[in-house]
Amino acid sequence: MSPKTLAFATIAAVTLASALPVQAQIWPFGRDREAAATPAPATQTATPSTTSNRRVASAEDRARAARLDPLSRAVFWAAEVSIAPEDVEAYLNLSQAQRELRRYSEAADSAHQALLIAPNDRRALMQLARAKISEGQAFYAIAPLEQARSMDARDWEAVSLLGVALDQIHRRDEARQAWAEALALSPDNPSVLTNMALAMAADGQTADAEALLRRAVALPGSTPQMRLNLALMIGLQGRAAEAEQILRRELPPELVEQNLTWLRQASSVSAPAAPANTRNWDALRAG
Repeated sequence: MSPKTLAFATIAAVTLASALPVQAQIWPFGRDREAAATPAPATQTATPSTTSNRRVASAEDRARAARLDPLSRAVFWAAEVSIAPEDVEAYLNLSQAQRELRRYSEAADSAHQALLIAPNDRRALMQLARAKISEGQAFYAIAPLEQARSMDARDWEAVSLLGVALDQIHRRDEARQAWAEALALSPDNPSVLTNMALAMAADGQTADAEALLRRAVALPGSTPQMRLNLALMIGLQGRAAEAEQILRRELPPELVEQNLTWLRQASSVSAPAAPANTRNWDALRAG
């Protein structure tokens, strides 16, 4: 299979330098496929008659909610914003859960709500940018990222994510400059290296991308998702046995078998190259 025809557009493979908890899942097979088809929880502000006897969750309940699956968290935080429509933290957590469910438009809306309450909240700016990039609307991530970047000259995370956004809209030279700046701010940062590697992979530079991913996963702070990215990179080049070793260390057995089946099919059939603007810049829990 030619590197130029690798189906990287089907892989949720970009690190958005986020602080999302790592899930034991990998595209195209993961535990959120069924959840993504579930109707979204309502996020509209409830009327006083429905909220008068309800109180926001305690700090302990909120801490427990953080350990729930994405769908349960989305339901929990939707209830919280209906009770307390000025709660920025609730909107941010709702946006994150929606994004993990691949409800990107809803995730962007929740981040927008947070910004209406707190226009200069860096976390809300970053959540909005991640949602827009994941939705394939990276142009609309640039302004919030530049605003976040202006708040702190040392913010490597905003700069790295800006590189992802610029690469998605084919401003490749600017993307490379952004990543170089991010690495200057945070040398050998595995998230930045992973973003660079997956942009290379999408352009067919698989050997260079693999080398960069190997460098990333060897560094302190690397995540299971980064190792899964490396496994997919290896598997799509036809080295299924090597990919399987990584997958079995990171995934439960049923997901390993599903992904191995997909990898065998992808590496044995020459897939048509995907248009660059359809790359799946999903936020991938690599953080």
